[in-house]
Amino acid sequence: MSHIYKTHFLTLLIIFSGVLMLSACENAPKGEAKYPTGLDRTTTGDDIYGKKESIFGKDGLGIFGGKKGDAEDGSSGIGVNSFLWRASLDTVSFMPLASADPFGGVIITDWYSSEEKPNERFKVNIFILDKQLVSNGVKAKVFKQTATRSGWKDVSVAKETETQMEDAILTRARQLRVAKLAE
Repeated sequence: MSHIYKTHFLTLLIIFSGVLMLSACENAPKGEAKYPTGLDRTTTGDDIYGKKESIFGKDGLGIFGGKKGDAEDGSSGIGVNSFLWRASLDTVSFMPLASADPFGGVIITDWYSSEEKPNERFKVNIFILDKQLVSNGVKAKVFKQTATRSGWKDVSVAKETETQMEDAILTRARQLRVAKLAE
């Protein structure tokens, strides 16, 4: 009995394969095949030997966020907007840096205490969120601690402080961009 099932299975497999091949032939274009010659490159008028549009866009794939040519929007070179990056570094230049990642757009400062208020210290995390110089392209997070007898205690920071930090970065970024355009 098993021999009969094998024979039926093989017969069905052959028939199914034949149906698939015939259906593939049905979808083939009808008519005479035309190949490009010196003057008539294709039947559609397209240049089959010319440069084709890539699935990555007309400029191709930009590795590490870089662009071809000299971009005036500050997005070339590093993975984030260069004006926002430099402005962020300028804005927190009085604080010691713990970490700076230009490709990820993250700047983390170490704790900073001013001489006027040694019982307070601040730490800033800056996130550059866009490759363009836009108002929502930067986010600042400010942390504050005060000294107590048992050590440093976290204190809440007013939201305006973070907004003022972001505004200072954006103002400096605009200054850098204007200076670059004036060159």
